[in-house]
Amino acid sequence: MVFSASLLLLLAMTVPLLGSPTVPASQSVKPVLISIYAYLHPSSKTWPPELPRTLTPPSALTSSSPRALTGLHLTAASSQHSCSCLVFSQVEPAYCQLLPPVPGELSLDSIQPTPGSTLCLSLHTHYAATNLHWYLRTTGSPSPVLLWPGTQVFLDIPSQGRAALRILNISQDWAGEYLCTFEAQGFRWELYQEVKVSLQEADVALLPDELSISCGTSSGFQLNCCVPSVDESYSASWSPREGSTVSSLSVSGSQCLVLTVLSCPAADTTYTCELQGPDLTTLRISIPVTIIQDGDIICPDDSLGITWNVTKAGFMAQAPCPRDRIGRMTRSCGPDGTWGPINSKCTDATLLDLLHRARLLQAGQHKPAEEVPKLLERLPEKVARASSPSDLLTLLDTVTILAKVVEETGIQLDHSPLKALLNATNKILDLDNSSLWSPAQAQLPSASSALLLAVETLAARSRSEDQAFSFTLPSVQLQTQLLRDTVPSDYRISFSTQPPLQVHIPRDSLAPLVHSKANISITSLLLKKLDQLLPSNYGQGLGDSLYTTSGPVLSISIMADGQAFKQAEVIMDFGNRNGTPHCVFWNHTLFQGEGGWSDQGCQAQTGRTSSTTQCVCQHLTAFSILMSQHTVPESPTLDLLTQLGLGASILALLVCLGVYRLVWKVVVRNKVAYFRHAALLNVVLCLLAADTCFLGAPLLPPGPHSPLCLATAFLCHFLYLATFFWMLAQALVLAHQLLFVFHQLSKHWVLPLMVVLGYLCPLGFAGCALGLYLPRGQYLKEGFCWLDGKKGALYMFAGPVLAIVGVNGLVLAMAVLKLLRPSLSEGPQVEKRQALLGVIKALLILTPIYGLTWGLGLATLIDEVSEVPHYIFTVLNTSQGVFILLFGCLMDKKVQEALLRRFCHTLPRSSTTSMATNETFILEQSKGRS
Repeated sequence: MVFSASLLLLLAMTVPLLGSPTVPASQSVKPVLISIYAYLHPSSKTWPPELPRTLTPPSALTSSSPRALTGLHLTAASSQHSCSCLVFSQVEPAYCQLLPPVPGELSLDSIQPTPGSTLCLSLHTHYAATNLHWYLRTTGSPSPVLLWPGTQVFLDIPSQGRAALRILNISQDWAGEYLCTFEAQGFRWELYQEVKVSLQEADVALLPDELSISCGTSSGFQLNCCVPSVDESYSASWSPREGSTVSSLSVSGSQCLVLTVLSCPAADTTYTCELQGPDLTTLRISIPVTIIQDGDIICPDDSLGITWNVTKAGFMAQAPCPRDRIGRMTRSCGPDGTWGPINSKCTDATLLDLLHRARLLQAGQHKPAEEVPKLLERLPEKVARASSPSDLLTLLDTVTILAKVVEETGIQLDHSPLKALLNATNKILDLDNSSLWSPAQAQLPSASSALLLAVETLAARSRSEDQAFSFTLPSVQLQTQLLRDTVPSDYRISFSTQPPLQVHIPRDSLAPLVHSKANISITSLLLKKLDQLLPSNYGQGLGDSLYTTSGPVLSISIMADGQAFKQAEVIMDFGNRNGTPHCVFWNHTLFQGEGGWSDQGCQAQTGRTSSTTQCVCQHLTAFSILMSQHTVPESPTLDLLTQLGLGASILALLVCLGVYRLVWKVVVRNKVAYFRHAALLNVVLCLLAADTCFLGAPLLPPGPHSPLCLATAFLCHFLYLATFFWMLAQALVLAHQLLFVFHQLSKHWVLPLMVVLGYLCPLGFAGCALGLYLPRGQYLKEGFCWLDGKKGALYMFAGPVLAIVGVNGLVLAMAVLKLLRPSLSEGPQVEKRQALLGVIKALLILTPIYGLTWGLGLATLIDEVSEVPHYIFTVLNTSQGVFILLFGCLMDKKVQEALLRRFCHTLPRSSTTSMATNETFILEQSKGRS
């Protein structure tokens, strides 16, 4: 180190001093004036031992050649305290400078943050601050961890001398010493702030949280109150303590205070665990203990797996988890004194610890680039510990959280953590389906879909290298390739499956990326067995039929400079497959986030040989192939037929209303005619409103979040059901007249009953469907404003409709049988001719009016049926309004006569012999044969 005379004079000046750069936020120090004494040790000359305040440089310092110092010691003395600066030696040459005042203050907005609130730390600086970072040293942690903007942590950008740290929904995980580091005035400063967070009830584990005990079979019992071991600031106590002892116990990272009650209390007692801490909120948690009295219904002792003590009916027995597992096991005692099944919520402690670390990382603790690889490396060994559905769900949650962190931060994974991930995925796919996967998916239907999305995301973030990378396991295969900055050839890979799977991406899809000079990597991931785990959800265009997924799931991703590229043509050859192929991809957004298969942007075509199946898709995601034994009808043709039929039906129903407006008083002169036409008029009104609603539904934005779509689906459901219930009312009136020929119905009580049947019953069915299936996300069909046919909502429509069609079919059969009974006054030839004519008329009238054509809906629900029933069903039922106009209105003898009188003013003679094709004709014929 070389010093000049001017520098020496600077060191000899009087300067301010303020302690160390490491200053607690609560400490305030004022600058003081000090006197400086410097001891200089030149290499070749003895220097004065002391430099006074006013310094006359020695002649050696004024020479032209500088001198090298071998050591420097600088001390300071003041009237308040003495301190020293830095001592440098020849080994580490440097300079010495005394510290200026602390250029900022760190403050906590709330003296005592409460659990669930927002913690806010503010830094106010007097000078420009750079390289600002926030750290947290949690209770029991040896070193601080970096805080980054996660789901709970928000870092305000320093502006106008202020920077802030905000943490949402704080808990015990955010208690500890906060450290703010920054640079100002050429120094690096560290400011500290201690933050304490009170315990909340969720932090305390009680076992049991309720208890019923029989004093005759048990003289005493134990209660446990456990808090995390890292929190040593709380002291615990029990009350009441009469006739009991208290002891402490360490269990699985928790410190438990155990209350041992030696003798059974005489009456029901509530025991309270009280947790107190300095400057912290006192927490009290109660455990009610119920004494089983003589005559109470009880569940006896049982040793199913573990010992279950005598429990009072209606109570829940609880038991601790086995060693190294966290949670509890419960078993309900039924009202009749019978034990229910054991419900285990025990999870492996190490899996929960791994999940806890992942959640803290997602919230904003630790460095993602360092923590994510560490957690991934631990996954394979942890999968072997999964022995319950809760263990599997914990693993899947961990992988999902890590994938979200990687996607949010954009970090890249080296081959080592990536191999660990693939090894863990291979083991997860090999887990038993009946004992682990099925119960886990019963709790969380999207479990397998979440695994697919997480593995896709993580695999696509592999670090780009010059050499291609491939990794093969029994259930997982991965291939990555880096593209050069030249126009590439076609991308082709193949996987060792049976039959072999080949992938081809044409060069035209990749050329724009290469021309942009981006760093491009292509990752192809093959997952076997996953196709058998994904839910059987089929999106728009695939219908509600059941398919078999005869191939593995293939995921292809392209990354360009860290950004995902989604649009590219990919051609996949799945080899020889039996059945009708449907090329599909897994859409994670379908079915309210549960995921489902969709064929949008994908089509099947014949491969290079006629026996192979080739899929061509215009986007990149997870692909597979569905096989069915029948072809799903093309939706455009059916949609066109539906629209044309509904349009014609609406026009016909409007004409029908106009006709009734003209002839109503003429056609309802007797009770039977009044009941029939009143029911038919309500059928016309309901069907007209339903068809109009259904025809306009495609114009609305689909989905449960669209109020118009939801209202339209409900109205269509209600109105179509009302149509059928009015048809049922009409059929029941006819059945009564057929069975009780000479019994007249009363208008005063029949009409109200018809209104109740026609409107209140369908309203009940529609309301039940809405209340049952909407909260589950199973009410609307994906992409439509209509009922979901997969989850049961549609059956709340199809069930009543098919039941009504069955009843109406019986009424029609009764009418036909009545017409076929021989009349005593007719000869054989006349009898046959009249009977045949009556049967034909009845079938023409009652089949469309009573909705019997909807019975074809059963055929459309059968998976193996061809497309013919779909077309017949669509044509007949969308045109029901036309049939009602023709057979229910215009062919009625009284309607014809009324129209002729109104428009022609004279009645032709031929009108007296017109065909009476309605229930009146049938009743007259049945009376003649009675």
